Amino acid sequence: MKRLYRSDTQKKLGGVCGGLAEYFNIDVSLVRLLWALTLFFGGAGLLVYLIAWIIIPPRQQII
Repeated sequence: MKRLYRSDTQKKLGGVCGGLAEYFNIDVSLVRLLWALTLFFGGAGLLVYLIAWIIIPPRQQII
């Protein structure tokens, strides 16, 4: 079963874009570009990113 987590490896700020890219198996640059476009054209991208940062859990490190 596939689960959505924030990324530890593809992270610039919170790992949300990296986690979405890993979940949908697409390039992380494409997700970041789409997110940046929502910032410029819709303005809601920042709010959605912050909400996703809170809701999407981080990947648990297995020791």
